[in-house]
Amino acid sequence: MAIAEATAHPVTTRPRGVPRIGLRPLRTSETAAALGSAVLTMAAYCLAMAVHGMYPFGPRSRAVNDLGNQFVPFHAHLWDLQHGTGSGDLFFNWNSAFGTPFLPDFFAYLCNPFSWLTGLFPRHMVDFPVFLVTLLSAGLAAAVMTAALRCLRPGSPWLRALLSVGYALCAWAVNDASPDPMWMWGLVGLPLLVIASDWCLRERRWAVGVLLVAAVWVGNFYTGAMATLAAALVLVLRLTVAAAPPRVAGRVLLRAATMAGVGVLLAAPVLTVSLAATRSAQPAPTMPYTRAFGPLDYLAQLLPAGRAPFNAPNIAAGMLVLLLVAALPFHRAVALRERVGWYVLAALVALSFVWKPTVLLWHGMAVPNGSPYRAAFVLSGILVMAAWVCLAARPGARALLPGAGLLAVLVLLVHGRPAVHGQTWPAVAGGGLFFLAGLLLLTRVRGRRHSPWVRRTLGAALAAGVLLGSVQSVWASTVIRDKSPWFTPKLTMNAQAAAEYRQLRTAATWPVARTDPGQQRFANNDPMLVDAEGGAYYSSYVPAVTARLMQSLGMGWYIQGRHTISPGDPVSRAVMSIGSYLPSTTNAVRSTGGAAPLVTVRPALPAAGGSPGDSVFARQERLLGSRVYQVPVLRPAAGAPPVADGSTWLVPQARKGQPWTHFSATCAPGTQVWVSTPWLRGWVLGLGRQLTSHAIRPVTSSALMPLGVTPAGGRIDIAVAGRLGPQEIPRQALGCLSTSRLATAVARLRAAAATSIHVGGHQVGAELPRGSRGFAVITTPAVDGWSCSADGGRAHRPVSYGGLIGVPLGAGASRVSCGFTPPGLSRGLALGGVGLLALLGVAGRPVWTRVQSSRKAKSSSQRLTMVSAENR
Repeated sequence: MAIAEATAHPVTTRPRGVPRIGLRPLRTSETAAALGSAVLTMAAYCLAMAVHGMYPFGPRSRAVNDLGNQFVPFHAHLWDLQHGTGSGDLFFNWNSAFGTPFLPDFFAYLCNPFSWLTGLFPRHMVDFPVFLVTLLSAGLAAAVMTAALRCLRPGSPWLRALLSVGYALCAWAVNDASPDPMWMWGLVGLPLLVIASDWCLRERRWAVGVLLVAAVWVGNFYTGAMATLAAALVLVLRLTVAAAPPRVAGRVLLRAATMAGVGVLLAAPVLTVSLAATRSAQPAPTMPYTRAFGPLDYLAQLLPAGRAPFNAPNIAAGMLVLLLVAALPFHRAVALRERVGWYVLAALVALSFVWKPTVLLWHGMAVPNGSPYRAAFVLSGILVMAAWVCLAARPGARALLPGAGLLAVLVLLVHGRPAVHGQTWPAVAGGGLFFLAGLLLLTRVRGRRHSPWVRRTLGAALAAGVLLGSVQSVWASTVIRDKSPWFTPKLTMNAQAAAEYRQLRTAATWPVARTDPGQQRFANNDPMLVDAEGGAYYSSYVPAVTARLMQSLGMGWYIQGRHTISPGDPVSRAVMSIGSYLPSTTNAVRSTGGAAPLVTVRPALPAAGGSPGDSVFARQERLLGSRVYQVPVLRPAAGAPPVADGSTWLVPQARKGQPWTHFSATCAPGTQVWVSTPWLRGWVLGLGRQLTSHAIRPVTSSALMPLGVTPAGGRIDIAVAGRLGPQEIPRQALGCLSTSRLATAVARLRAAAATSIHVGGHQVGAELPRGSRGFAVITTPAVDGWSCSADGGRAHRPVSYGGLIGVPLGAGASRVSCGFTPPGLSRGLALGGVGLLALLGVAGRPVWTRVQSSRKAKSSSQRLTMVSAENR
């Protein structure tokens, strides 16, 4: 069998030795069908949102899970960068975690090209362009898949358009990607790479294919890698089905490999910067792979309008696609090798999602923190391609009716599975019968002399069926999802957030001091959402240096440090230069009463001392440079006796009828009592107040909590109870803060402040008192990438001053300057340069050949002229 028969129809010209394979030039109907597919996809999605009353068509917020916690705040920050109102730039983010690299976040979360639409709308409408990222990506995915299916087999572009709607609104897009709009670019990437691989088969457009690969990987390298692997599998299938000679197959695969390799090289800055950030990031919680479903549950995922209550691959692509895939084995107009090939490919990919080694392969050798089936969209794409192979060969009753029977058997098998809901049955029964009747009528209309309006009416009916079926599937899946408390929407940029954004901008004094929006009022990334400078930050790239510094100072964390929170105690606020903040009990900005300046001149960091042991209070005092706490010794008093374990007490679990564990301590009257229980899951009762600590070591660490004021007698009695087994508390669990000492300590730091500070996007400069010695300390975590110099000298990496940036001043200096360069960027630019040279070399070769040929012809002509003149 020739490749032309197995994969596409022939072109008139082809490279010598390559089997016939290719496509006709694009016609107007092709463009119209692609646009129609995009419009139909976007209309179905919007109608489903409108029926559900979801933003922007109703009052219910879309901002569930990471959409609210990460992507809306990140897009708000992108708006600030686009309009020049933010304090950072693409290299560095001064808003979050007291200063953190931003380029890895940009590459991971904001490189979908549609994200740049954010700047066209007012900032308070940031939720709308985030919605457009999802909507337009789905529309583009449908349009590109309409073109990509043409590479597999010729046929009606309008029928391809209908199948492409099922791909663009597959269950993965609705359930996995819509809350994570960055992944939607992978949905676009798969058909783009199928088109690029088709050019490899025809040995054409290598340079353009390289650019497509680069665009897919830059747009989102995570799903781009998945799409590349899937496109490679489809290419191998096409070569196998066509029985291409080994020499030809090897040449095609080599061409595809070089195309992919150079394309990835062009995207190298994205990869090297992200890899460097991953290596220096706080590690994610260990996620062992466990499969929570059986074979029938997996098969149930093929049915539309459902959703499993557990993690499973979301692969449904609509009833039209499912019916055609079921009919493919019985369609004898398609070669047996091709039918078997598509089923084997789909089965192997499906199995690869539930085998740990291949799960790791799909996800970059790490089980994700969340669903381990983020690559499921590639299986939906393969099913759509198989459906088109069936439909393009014009299936009749002999294929469709057995296919419908196979589908009925599937429905009977998965009846009662958790993923099958009430809305699934109308979608399966009604949609299945409708599309079966439509396809049977289509076989009668094709090739017969019917008036155009009959064919158009049938096409319109099929389009209406796809539209209604897609609306129902998207709506039903969304309704099921929103019933879970886990998917309660975040507030994001509502009227309150917009008002606080204005308040914080009015109170802002950056870089003199930071303004902190407080502890998670709207989302996990509030400082970016409302453009302030706080400690909250939620990202896969939270630097380990930052997370550990903040946790060591009593600020706590979630997700094992990948979500930091702003400080709630006055000493941390003073140390981290927070001059004002929003308390959780009011909407008015409150002054801290004093904070350390951003740049100060200090002596060498004192050795551990002051407050007893390596407690959080001692660490705060070291960075503050003064004693402000009295840390009493906890004495067991009554109740279940605690067990000493090094520097901690092990507190028994509280049970019915069993007394709590009691302790007593003594502090100076009038001091503020703060409780440090970073790993306690339980309660602390004392001074008339009960505190709850939700820690789970090492995933969740509790922040310092205020207990009250030391009474006149100075005695403090507390009771502690644990949940879920024995719990640990530090021996130095209480710190009694003297506010007068804190004020004196802050005044001392202000006296040592730089005389002027200049902060750029990723630069810090400061003028110091003449002849300053010791260290210039910048109140920013000492993450990798900074280089600093004193008095214009040679730049060098700063030292860690208790986790902050410290610049040694040597014999004396009056000026320091620091700049930040994202780690991995230089290496990535170098690799990208190599890729660009390779691309230009290959793309420019034909031009060079023509120039050389022209020169040779001109030289030959000149020689002939000279010989002719001599003969005369």
